[in-house]
Amino acid sequence: MKFKGSFAVLACLVVCLLGICNSSTSVAAQTEAPPTEAPPTGAGDSGDDSAANAGEGQDADKTGPTQDDVDAAAVAGHNGFMLICCALVLFMTAPGLALFYGGLVRKKNVLSVMMQCIFLMGLMTTLWAVYGYSLAFGDGGSLNRYIGGGDYVFMNGVARTWNEQTNSVEEPMADNIPRLTHMLFQGMFFIITPALICGAFAERMKFSTMVMFSILWGTFVYCPLAHWVWGGGLLAFGAEHALAGGALDFAGGIVVHISSGVSALVCAILIGKRLGYGTDDMRPHNLGYTAMGTAMLWVGWFGFNAGSQLGADHLAASAFCATHFAAGTGALGWCLMEWITRGKPSILGAASGVIAGLGCITPASGFVGPMPALLIGALAGVTCYFACSTIKSKFGYDDSLDVFGVHGVGGTLGTILTGVFATRACWDIADGEPLGLLEGGGVLKGQIVATVVTWIFAIVATFVILKVLDLTMGLRVSQEEEVVGLDLSQHGEEGYIFS
Repeated sequence: MKFKGSFAVLACLVVCLLGICNSSTSVAAQTEAPPTEAPPTGAGDSGDDSAANAGEGQDADKTGPTQDDVDAAAVAGHNGFMLICCALVLFMTAPGLALFYGGLVRKKNVLSVMMQCIFLMGLMTTLWAVYGYSLAFGDGGSLNRYIGGGDYVFMNGVARTWNEQTNSVEEPMADNIPRLTHMLFQGMFFIITPALICGAFAERMKFSTMVMFSILWGTFVYCPLAHWVWGGGLLAFGAEHALAGGALDFAGGIVVHISSGVSALVCAILIGKRLGYGTDDMRPHNLGYTAMGTAMLWVGWFGFNAGSQLGADHLAASAFCATHFAAGTGALGWCLMEWITRGKPSILGAASGVIAGLGCITPASGFVGPMPALLIGALAGVTCYFACSTIKSKFGYDDSLDVFGVHGVGGTLGTILTGVFATRACWDIADGEPLGLLEGGGVLKGQIVATVVTWIFAIVATFVILKVLDLTMGLRVSQEEEVVGLDLSQHGEEGYIFS
């Protein structure tokens, strides 16, 4: 009888597979048929032609919206949408990730992981404003293949300025949104990525070392990767100098999830296991926190993925849908495996499955339709379950909060599956050329190359950073400090005082 529920979940996944087959057939038919409506506007386009022509054909002496009015309204709409997405992505770090991680650790360390999240919101914001955004999205000139330049250092070319000659405001733009908004949105990614890594060394790394690690990792790992993929660097899709034609990464499967997950594995191995790992009771102290954090991350992820379109249009809606669908089947996939192996599903498993599905769909969210998104989420739930149980147990590393198993494995799987399911019906990024394997495209090679390059780069760079920090300031707290807990030993506070 214990398998009755698992059979029901499995039946749902089978129905999803049948739907994918039907969806693929429909898409193929639509691709061959003559277009019946205007083609997609693409990233940041202002809207449909009918709105753009609203002011045409009117007599000069009649009142009505001009083209400038229409353009200004489109910019305002896109900008308003993007500002909301900025807030949603920041919301993912705190309270989302802070609660998710806070519930998974022991109660003597709950404040330490929350402090890491909140402190990184301040630290990484400052670095991003001073030089990070410029390194990621500036023009590196002859070195642009590898790193950005100094265009935006200290917010030059980003903030609004006053032009004395024209006696007017000048506002730098990034397509159809202000450059300032683009900087803010991308900065939220810069915040959450090192915060994700903190889950791997939770309960044992010095706070001071965590600070220095985040500075160095953000500067020498995140910024180059962001530039390689999104700033015209060596992994940028379609760039002349790109390796294997570049990779499709709509919202950060490579830049955020593979980089943080693989780096987290290196951290877990080099810093060593927690005291008492494998013998002491290290169960999560408050799964209620984790459940609430999961719900907040799910909501915030809509800004993360849909916002990566950088505008409020059809593609943002497609990415939103794919994100939601993958999160749902991610939970089902993980719970199915628990039902089969343990006889019952758990809230921890459901929460982990949601995050696995979200991380896996991230690179594909703007390139796949709803039905493939369901399958990608389900595969993420099943695959990440095995990564966090079987693989972790076999190799014996102490990745405290399963950052590698969820984000590293999920991001890798999603990046590869993007090369399988990507379709021009979602985003015609290659001017009519097929994309994914299923529609006869060749982007899979670029996805695999980018994945391998990111793995190697993240492993080597993180290893070097940790070795330097270990030699100069040490990585982990003393045994006494670890036993008493990081809340008291690193911050002089307690998460729970009942008196």
